[in-house]
Amino acid sequence: MDKSEKLNVLYEDNHVIVVEKKSGILSQADKSGDVDMLTLVKSYIKEKYDKKGEVFLGLVHRLDTLTSGIMVFARTSKAASRLSDDIRQGKMNKKYLAVFEEVIEKKKGSFEDYLAKDSIKNISYVTKDKKNGKYSKLEYEVLEIKDGMSLVKINLITGRSHQIRVQFASRGYHIVGDAKYKAKSKDKDKIALHACELGFYHPTKKELMTFELMSTRPPFDKFDYIKL
Repeated sequence: MDKSEKLNVLYEDNHVIVVEKKSGILSQADKSGDVDMLTLVKSYIKEKYDKKGEVFLGLVHRLDTLTSGIMVFARTSKAASRLSDDIRQGKMNKKYLAVFEEVIEKKKGSFEDYLAKDSIKNISYVTKDKKNGKYSKLEYEVLEIKDGMSLVKINLITGRSHQIRVQFASRGYHIVGDAKYKAKSKDKDKIALHACELGFYHPTKKELMTFELMSTRPPFDKFDYIKL
């Protein structure tokens, strides 16, 4: 996606906007100057509603650049504050689909680790140092095995940097394309990780809103589960 491509908007009102992030796009701008979701969504709002001046848009969560899937942005400062509070309290439901290069034998399970981050190398790693590491937990279910690969659904309990990638990699399971965490395959624009479900309480209506979006890009398209 670039600035000329149409943004896929799943939902919008005066308080929030829910959109699809394509893999290879930053969540917010950095010094690289590459395309980012925050700028794309601001441009969409500015053009659609003929907004004059600066458009407010609150970034309340992020997806890794190489990850695709659902993101919610806040359209008011009050909505941003309430959504951020809900995230801190664990009230936002985030589920992912991932394809791993290996067969994961145990069909259901959970991982609990302490993760630390090497900011210079931009990688996270499992540590036994509970004082400096952050508690990290996820639950998973293997949905399908095909061609030696595993399609897995993941419920992210905590939202640490690169959490899914490093927790699975530390156990010998590597997301397709994720060379940073020792996958055999390599893709500079994407990895086989997709935020397929996002649930949150609307900041003013207080109603639970749930959004689902499957990915049909390779290698997800190999699996019968995705085609259903």
